[in-house]
Amino acid sequence: MTRGKCLVDRRVAHSEARLWTLSALALLIVGLETVPVAQVSDANKAGSAKDSSGAIAEPLYSVRVDENVRVPMRDGVKLATDLYFPEGATGKLPAVLIRTPYNRKNATKMGAPDLRMFAEHGYVVAVQDVRGKFDSEGHFTYWANDGSDGSDTLDWMAAQPWSTGKIGTYGCSYLGEDQILLAKLRNRHHTAMIEQAGGGTYRQMDLLEGGAVSLWAASWSLRWGSKIESNPTPPNIDLEKMYLTLPLIDMLKKAGGPPTDFENLASHEPADPWWGQLGSIDDHDRFNTPALLMTSWNDTVANEAFTLAKLMRENDESARARDNQFVVVAPTTHCAYETATEHTIVGGRDLGDARFDYPNLYLRWFDHWLKGIDNGIPEMPKVQFYVMGANRWRSANDWPITGTKFTKYYLHSRGRANTRSGDGALSTAEPTEEPPDRFTYDPKSPVPTTGSSSAGGSMAGDQREVENRSDVLVYTTPPLQEGVDVTGPLEVVLYIGSSARDTDFTAKLVDVYPDGTAFNLQWGILRARYRDGFNKKVWMKPGEVYPLKIDLHSTSNHFAVGHRIRLEISSSNFPRVDRNLNTGGNNYDETDPVVAENEVHHAKMRPSYIVLPIVH
Repeated sequence: MTRGKCLVDRRVAHSEARLWTLSALALLIVGLETVPVAQVSDANKAGSAKDSSGAIAEPLYSVRVDENVRVPMRDGVKLATDLYFPEGATGKLPAVLIRTPYNRKNATKMGAPDLRMFAEHGYVVAVQDVRGKFDSEGHFTYWANDGSDGSDTLDWMAAQPWSTGKIGTYGCSYLGEDQILLAKLRNRHHTAMIEQAGGGTYRQMDLLEGGAVSLWAASWSLRWGSKIESNPTPPNIDLEKMYLTLPLIDMLKKAGGPPTDFENLASHEPADPWWGQLGSIDDHDRFNTPALLMTSWNDTVANEAFTLAKLMRENDESARARDNQFVVVAPTTHCAYETATEHTIVGGRDLGDARFDYPNLYLRWFDHWLKGIDNGIPEMPKVQFYVMGANRWRSANDWPITGTKFTKYYLHSRGRANTRSGDGALSTAEPTEEPPDRFTYDPKSPVPTTGSSSAGGSMAGDQREVENRSDVLVYTTPPLQEGVDVTGPLEVVLYIGSSARDTDFTAKLVDVYPDGTAFNLQWGILRARYRDGFNKKVWMKPGEVYPLKIDLHSTSNHFAVGHRIRLEISSSNFPRVDRNLNTGGNNYDETDPVVAENEVHHAKMRPSYIVLPIVH
């Protein structure tokens, strides 16, 4: 259930994502080559629909829409599907399938340029309401039927007289997750996919961030997850008040929301076998579909695209799948790729000209796999990504990039790293004997999420106000004398202690500008009970010190001369994730929080640090 769960139409998707987060609290590689966007997306050379100006070529066909075609599933349930046909196209045709919980009619009414573009260039496009939503029959359960229903739909499409049997899939967020759940079934008609921001399917990592519950799941369920209404109208609910509700499991019920799957999603631990019935992806699943995996640095599933690409290469059924997993990473927010302009602003940060020729890339991708056009798609770089700060597109053929220097930046202080006015420092020098830093974490006064959205979880945003809190530890380098390029996976290792049996530790990597503006780049959390793995729980004892690792996902950022590298440590990020009540209990069914006195050690035998992937 990735934040936003965007509609097929990117513009609609962006506005819908904003709609349901409105009331939230702060609402691969042989070197690193610079590749101009024009080179990356040059469809003239590749033989697809791009003219010399770089614009999409004129449509080849007008489009006819057959509405509300009833596609039968194996259990007799019929799913409402709109079919877009290229008028005048002769012979059998390839197809593109898009499955959505957001009402296929939005695409029909608003034009949805992406799907019409495919039909205008010779594809039959099927847009389908998922089971139990809008005009489709059956009952909605998050993820549970998406793989099998998608496979049945592929079989039905392939059997139609207009079909070549070659079908691609397309879509962002839930529409992307739907594709991953389908891909593991290895339907022979699933010929290629363009999967966008759907990484939450892998071990439900976006639902349970470091073992904490992602609260966007509550607002998404409220807006789209009703189990009794096929065409839900959002209740008039104060989200800020709702997020504060205890116990967590009664959050939607007390707010007057409809029955949803949120209670189940929030009450099962990361390694619970229960997740298997929903179809979530694990390391045993196998794949056989070439994939264009898209994500954004300012999205909470940025790293999952790389994880899925690696899994689909290693668990391949053929060289065709193994050799054709590609990743594109934009600097924008969730499902907002095509909102980039020549002056792209994300969370108040100027990221320059972040435009990318997405439409032609989409057409070229399907032209190659579904029409058999030799247009150079398999030869393009395996990874194309935007370097924030440097504000340019680059490419590579491995991830992490060959030659990356994983460098430890150690935490230092004299025991007073609280707030950005404290004495916390960050450097490559190992610590000697230094006193630990301490802070009080009170679940009744959590650190607020600060960014361009809140429970929705986009990364960017000025952190200065948060850094004034005494429950935030701040460690910063001196102004850089030369630029530092950080590109790749990030990890934080902390030596921690607590008065509580269980608590959370959070980390943020921040780019501090010369004027003091502090833009967040990535964020992560670990619930301390899972420090030895998500398949078991271990508790803490007062006076003891424990090592733990926080997955900070991935980024690509140029820290320019005069900027500073900063690491923030705390114990909450609310309402991005739920508050740890510090009791050591279930957390989701509790109402009485405990205040925790937490500490971070950084000494010779207990060195806390962040690992930065530095490239040249």
